Amino acid sequence: MTEHTIIRRAVYPGSFDPVTFGHLDIITRAAQSVDELIIGVLENRAKIALFSVEERVNMLKIITKDIPNVKVESFHGLSVDFVREQEAGFIVRGLRAITDFDYELQMAQTNRIMAPKVDTIFFATNLEYAYLSSTTVKEVASYGGDITKFVPEIVAEAVIAKYQ
Repeated sequence: MTEHTIIRRAVYPGSFDPVTFGHLDIITRAAQSVDELIIGVLENRAKIALFSVEERVNMLKIITKDIPNVKVESFHGLSVDFVREQEAGFIVRGLRAITDFDYELQMAQTNRIMAPKVDTIFFATNLEYAYLSSTTVKEVASYGGDITKFVPEIVAEAVIAKYQ
């Protein structure tokens, strides 16, 4: 690439605790839409996570290893600040339902005021995963339910191990 080549770089921020097939669907589709996709794994000290940020980063690296334009980084603080640090022009967000849209639109507008050169790209979740959340996965797993239809095998094994 020459120095005049414009790279379309996006960040998909989230806690990914744990990463689900819904997240993976958004990652795959977003990666096809940009030159580089950075998955930003939020280190949120206010939330008690099932997995450490390092564990979440490692799981994401493993399940995205075959998508060449994806990289995984951890961050803390505001997503929009991380996006600017990565010199990305876009924030990727997934929408499962209309209730997600209200919150996500408000965040996109706030981010736009804070970083006028950063746009938010919304991906409607595949209907197959519209019901799915990390919280649901953890709840099902905590009662010994089968989560293999919700998360990749390596993630299912890690979640099950946490609850044993």
